[in-house]
Amino acid sequence: MTLKRNWVSTLAIVILAASAAGAQTLPVKWEELTAADFAKSIAQAQGTCVLPIGVIEKHGPHLPLGNDLLNVRFLGVKAAESEYAVVFPEYYFGQIFEAKQEPGTVAYSAELQLELLQETADEMARNGCKKIIILNGHGGNNSLLPYFAQTQLASPRDYVVFVYQPSLNVPGRPSVTDRVNMHAGETETAHSMIARPDLVHLDRAKEESGADQNRLQLPEGVYTAIWWYAKFPDHYAGDGSLATRELGEFDHKTAVRKVAEVIRAVKADQQALKVQKEFYEKTSHPLDTKQ
Repeated sequence: MTLKRNWVSTLAIVILAASAAGAQTLPVKWEELTAADFAKSIAQAQGTCVLPIGVIEKHGPHLPLGNDLLNVRFLGVKAAESEYAVVFPEYYFGQIFEAKQEPGTVAYSAELQLELLQETADEMARNGCKKIIILNGHGGNNSLLPYFAQTQLASPRDYVVFVYQPSLNVPGRPSVTDRVNMHAGETETAHSMIARPDLVHLDRAKEESGADQNRLQLPEGVYTAIWWYAKFPDHYAGDGSLATRELGEFDHKTAVRKVAEVIRAVKADQQALKVQKEFYEKTSHPLDTKQ
């Protein structure tokens, strides 16, 4: 009897392990799933989906136009493989007016950016993504995406939008020598050396200068849209030739861990949708809100 009980227990463990292994074989990329597998993937992800976002813009003389999206989607996919989520296809429709003078830049109108992002989120939710993590890979979206998330409160929705961009300044990080180190500089180039090394032309990084030209002298706290062009008219900020795979690998490992933690936390969250629904209900009769 004991032998039979042990055998049954062992068989159950094997079956559970096989099921878990089978579940993990589902692709994380939305576009690689069959229709039937998509339904399974949404269930496995507990309705959690990742929308990596970038743009089409110049990245110095040595990196591809789609660099931001290539890097952030690579990150999103690797994180989702660690903590399962469904990752939306390439989404290049961010804010990039500041690079319209450069060849290859695609700058959609502000209205279309917001409309397309809203309809994309709506369609994701219609397909079961009730928790949408917008993973930002482009500095020009830093104002757009929080604003978009805020607009979700304008009318009732049955899903929640989260916006995230990982911070990479953690203990043990390799030192960075590039004093400017912004657009297509040391750090970003190092990331591309991991995500798409075949598209990095490090030998071209010195063909242009990424030095800060600092052509505006305004008081602190004053913002004007032309600030970036005044500093970096060639849309290159830093020195990409200083990049190393060591830095790229460290940052990639750090970012994957952080994004996976965010996916895990969003999956586990049981409050955001509930609180959002409560808010929507109160907005329909504000005079009843206790003061």
